[in-house]
Amino acid sequence: MRYRSNNILALIPPTKEGKLLLNQSLFFQQSLGMRIFVYHIIDKPSLFEQLFHAKRANHYKSNELVKLRRFIEESIPEKSLNQFTYRIKTGDPLSVLQRQSKKGGYEFIIIDKCEQGSTLDPDDTDKLISRTFCPVMTVNRNYQINNVKRIVIPVDILQTTKKKLLWATFFAKKFDAQVTIVSALTMNIDIKKSLAWRNAEKLKHMLSQRGVKCDVEILKAKGQEKHNLVLDYIAREKPELVIIRTHQESRLAGTHIGKFVSEIVHGCQMPVFTVNRFLNPTPVDFEV
Repeated sequence: MRYRSNNILALIPPTKEGKLLLNQSLFFQQSLGMRIFVYHIIDKPSLFEQLFHAKRANHYKSNELVKLRRFIEESIPEKSLNQFTYRIKTGDPLSVLQRQSKKGGYEFIIIDKCEQGSTLDPDDTDKLISRTFCPVMTVNRNYQINNVKRIVIPVDILQTTKKKLLWATFFAKKFDAQVTIVSALTMNIDIKKSLAWRNAEKLKHMLSQRGVKCDVEILKAKGQEKHNLVLDYIAREKPELVIIRTHQESRLAGTHIGKFVSEIVHGCQMPVFTVNRFLNPTPVDFEV
């Protein structure tokens, strides 16, 4: 049986932008009953500084830890502080997060997906999602949610589904949320004769057997790209959470998550929970 950490790793700088991300992370921490490890990643000292000014470099790191701790203490209710742990790391943020995920101990990672003021740019965000050893939740710090009543799962017929469904079950049961499976149909055929509909109905049956309220929405593309069709649906329906699996093509590239997934991650405002090919699929508190 897998060791279950019940921990979230959240990349939160002690800044004005970081405070918004902290508020959203606090919502998931309280709702899921997990502990948050707040990471702030700073530049790694040069080799010269490490050799000849090691004390100064260590002092700088200690000061950043004090600053991070003060930032958290001033930003959240006192009663929540005992569920927060602070970490200062040095180096490239993408490499640090990948390394920490590989060490284990985190159910998932929370990062900001806003292009302005974020630690990771969109390309590095995609690389992290593809390479990390635990799921990644990308949130828009300027789009705060305070409940999850509906979850959308965009489905591509080329994707595997088991890991995504286990996490969908976990979130749906935690929040008592309705799940909608969404698939785009590009061929001009009857919906109920399509592979997209058959696959979506199969997933609906699997979720229903687990006690999850679920429905299916098949979107007809009519010349549109699939991701645009799904993004239009998400913008119109406004679910609070999207859960998606990295695209099949990322298995070959090893560094990218595929256009469909990338467009969904960066194209919708609400949190997107992304599961990739490396993961042990069982989330904490969930028994298959």
